[in-house]
Amino acid sequence: MERIKSSASRRSNLAPVSSEPDLAYPSSGPDLTAQAPPTDNPEEAIKVIWGTNVSILESMAAFTDFLRNFRVKYRIQHDRSRNVHHPAQLDPENGERRLYQGYLRTMRLTSQTSLNLDTTNLAAYPPTKKLYNQLLKYPQELVPIMDHVLKDCMIQLAQDDLDDELARGDEGYTLTQDEVDDMNAHVYMVRPFGFEAVNMRNLNPSDTDKLCCIKGLVIRATPVIPDMKTAFFRCLTCSHTMQVGIDRGRISEPSACPREVCGSVGTMSLIHNRSQFADRQVIRLQETPDVVPDGQTPHTVSLCVYDELVDLAKPGDRITVTGVFRSVPVRVNPRQRTVKSLFKTYIDVVHIQRGDGKRLGLDKTTRAGDPKIPGVAGGVGIGGDMEDEIIIGADGYAQGLDSADGRSRAAVLEDKLKELSQREDLYEYLARSLAPSIWEMDDVKKGILLQLFGGANKTVERGGGGGGPRYRGDINVLLVGDPGTSKSQILGYVHKIAPRGVYTSGKGSSAVGLTAYVTRDPDTKQLVLESGALVLSDGGVCCIDEFDKMSDATRSVLHEVMEQQTVSIAKAGIITTLNARTSILAAANPVQSKYNPNWPIARNIDLPPTLISRFDLLYLVLDRVDESLDRQLAQHLVGLYLEDAPVAAALDFLPIEMLTAYITYARDHINPVITEAAGNELVASYVAMRRVGEDSRSSERRITATTRQLESLIRLSEAHARMRLSKLVELKDVEEASRLMREAIRASATDPVTGLIDIDLLNTGAGQQQRKLHADLKREITAAIDGLGTKSVRWADMLKSLNEQSTVQIDVTEFSTVVRELETEGILKVSGERDRRTLRKARND
Repeated sequence: MERIKSSASRRSNLAPVSSEPDLAYPSSGPDLTAQAPPTDNPEEAIKVIWGTNVSILESMAAFTDFLRNFRVKYRIQHDRSRNVHHPAQLDPENGERRLYQGYLRTMRLTSQTSLNLDTTNLAAYPPTKKLYNQLLKYPQELVPIMDHVLKDCMIQLAQDDLDDELARGDEGYTLTQDEVDDMNAHVYMVRPFGFEAVNMRNLNPSDTDKLCCIKGLVIRATPVIPDMKTAFFRCLTCSHTMQVGIDRGRISEPSACPREVCGSVGTMSLIHNRSQFADRQVIRLQETPDVVPDGQTPHTVSLCVYDELVDLAKPGDRITVTGVFRSVPVRVNPRQRTVKSLFKTYIDVVHIQRGDGKRLGLDKTTRAGDPKIPGVAGGVGIGGDMEDEIIIGADGYAQGLDSADGRSRAAVLEDKLKELSQREDLYEYLARSLAPSIWEMDDVKKGILLQLFGGANKTVERGGGGGGPRYRGDINVLLVGDPGTSKSQILGYVHKIAPRGVYTSGKGSSAVGLTAYVTRDPDTKQLVLESGALVLSDGGVCCIDEFDKMSDATRSVLHEVMEQQTVSIAKAGIITTLNARTSILAAANPVQSKYNPNWPIARNIDLPPTLISRFDLLYLVLDRVDESLDRQLAQHLVGLYLEDAPVAAALDFLPIEMLTAYITYARDHINPVITEAAGNELVASYVAMRRVGEDSRSSERRITATTRQLESLIRLSEAHARMRLSKLVELKDVEEASRLMREAIRASATDPVTGLIDIDLLNTGAGQQQRKLHADLKREITAAIDGLGTKSVRWADMLKSLNEQSTVQIDVTEFSTVVRELETEGILKVSGERDRRTLRKARND
């Protein structure tokens, strides 16, 4: 039982197997367990787990029977008895297939050593219902037993397959005796999962040493810690060597050489490179915001992961963890045996499940180093994952995994998604399925839908900087509009389905809260870097509400994130650059709550133009008065409150699980390439957008598009091609991307004075017309001051005089800005305060 020995440090040792002793002093209380009659024959002794009446032999026999004879029909029947929906079986023989026989053969073929065990199957199989309850109460003893049974079944199944091959004389797949013998050297592990998740606040002392399941958000993961399993000592005098195992987390160093000839005291030296270590990592798991009770702060719990599970969960991941709830005493002084009465608790993890059916899968391009990206189940081992659900019988390996029946659930889902992609109205159908409770706003939903699909991240090989620059494929969207136009509702919906999504508010966020902050680790007392919201949402979507109410210091960190997609840190001696490959979806309100169409966009929202220009799509969501539209909106909203059946429910839309599966499949498998025709159309669209700025009456040209708009066009075209599951970016993709871009620019970059498009309104905050008015006003003030000579003029009189000469009303803010510039240039001087301010020509002494 190799696994029992290797698991000794993280789970308690398997209790000594013994028969029940004869009671010298019988208890006066009732017999709680049946006592076995005493016997002198050790073969007749009942081997039980210490302190219980759980028979080891019965548990091994029950689990062996489960691995060999469990059929799918037991799970179907169990689900139906609990009123759990189960898909209909097209083939009646599918219910008779032995599920775990196929898993064990797949483990052998793929050289896997871990089996993900769905404990619901244990409860569904009648002979193992008792074992299910025992596993829940005594996991430290039963999991090593299951490991031992799994290894025996693997070897026995391989031997049976080898005998069948030799009997049939097959030449296709040859299983040699050496491969069967090599399996004896492997350590096989059972990783149970599938228990009902409980809130981490509900873990009580009564749950200690029991199997539990919790959900949460990973906020910190330590580096890999080498955990010593076996120490190797060598005598410095006679070079005698010996190995010492770990005992309750400690290695007892020999005080003297055990060799009788030598017996030297204090000469045993630890040889590190001959000792055996296991990988260990400590993870901090925090409650997700949706389960935190009212008025309380999120609760955290420590997780200890080992070997294959190390580095599987990264900060920002939402995971479901199954493990043993453990408690350890805390010493008052390491040199004394006194311990505190309060114990520290943690969870020894046996299984990690990452992701959720209602959320999008994470971006695989941000996890290039992962050996296997976990989907529904754990990232290691066989079983529980959709790709592992191979529909084969007990003799399926003889037919081959490529047989007509050898299809997995993932393959069936893939066929459904490809069939969905052939719909003529796919674009409108998916946009309608996004936040169906929100009425209209079709273009906004289409833009956010393309943001969820995203463009392709690219690295130009022949560029500069060691392999070329990385061009982002993430799309940033900004929603600006009047109050009560469902901006926050859309952000909340996207946050619920986005992978690694983080939701934050502008006023409640600080610069270090968005990027990273330095804190002191409570265990090691060292300074460590904690990830902020943008770093935690790496590979996902960061939703920022009340974007206009951010402080300038907080907003300044977004410039680097939105273009370079990194966060540079230099604080407390820690100098590093963190990845923040995230899409940003922000919502902002106008300065005066109501959007003023007579003001340019940069004045309506208090944001720097350099930040506004980094958004690919900027939508104005305005509340316009229209009786027919108001009536339809009111009917839709009242229908939601009355029956939870909006008027839009008459139109069909996709369930959220299927929508997230479709987007995840497209992001994982589709990386579209731009065709020559699409490339020519991109160039033509960009040139056409630039040509809009030409004006024969003026020598100065308005800038109506920049290279940022061209890159946005490329990203939107790739996202539209991904939505169609197309490997090529075609002409219609570019046309739709160009239409979305034109609509967004027409709404946000239109000069309110001239009614013409001027992209400088977004890039610099002032369009061509504003710059011309600014220059004219500056010239007129300078001329008026020169005409006064040494006299001074009141501020209000100068403004009134200019207004009488001008055909356009002069804005007070614009007048103040020009006067401040002239004072800086030394042309005039301002005296007094507020209403008593006067202007006069500056003297050149």
